[in-house]
Amino acid sequence: MTPADAVGLSEAGERRLVWGLQLLLCGLVIYGLATFRFGVAANAGAALAVTALPAMLRREYGYTMDAGLVVLITVAVFLHVVGALGPYRWLSWYDEVTHTVSSVLIAGVGYAVLSAFERHSSAVEIPAAFRGVFVVVFVLAAGVVWELLEFAVASVARGVGVGSPLVVYGIDDIVTDMLFNTVGAVVTVLWGTEHFDSLVPFVRRWL
Repeated sequence: MTPADAVGLSEAGERRLVWGLQLLLCGLVIYGLATFRFGVAANAGAALAVTALPAMLRREYGYTMDAGLVVLITVAVFLHVVGALGPYRWLSWYDEVTHTVSSVLIAGVGYAVLSAFERHSSAVEIPAAFRGVFVVVFVLAAGVVWELLEFAVASVARGVGVGSPLVVYGIDDIVTDMLFNTVGAVVTVLWGTEHFDSLVPFVRRWL
């Protein structure tokens, strides 16, 4: 099963969904600039750049990413941008959803990287149990980097007197984030690695 099958939309429907979310992100960039909410504009602009990554890979490397995986990337960054507008503060569960979705994506990337190394050389043989442990640790490490990035960006924004695109809500929030990062990683390990098999040949080419 591919990510496209998991999403349950036709490829044309998935492309329309991605384009619609990209248009909304463009609108948020314009809104942020017009209202001098530069944190909103920066957040939406960065997310828009991430959604353009599949097109860049296709143009530069000839790699066509599975449409369902493109949807997952776009939805993950879109949920974060929308959350920064208020839902992170208004809805206690919203942050948990965004971290779970994002960690599924990060776990898939970790799985693809590890599988590419394994297939690149016949001398590398990775036990199945270790593969799962690696994916979870990969996601947790990425989560730590993200939390440090949030703290650094928020500190710099306070220092220059502008709104921060990333907000630190405290230790309890960090612990919750890491918990749901783990949930997303475990879900991917148990049920979702096959959705990222299409990434493995592309990563292997880089090796």
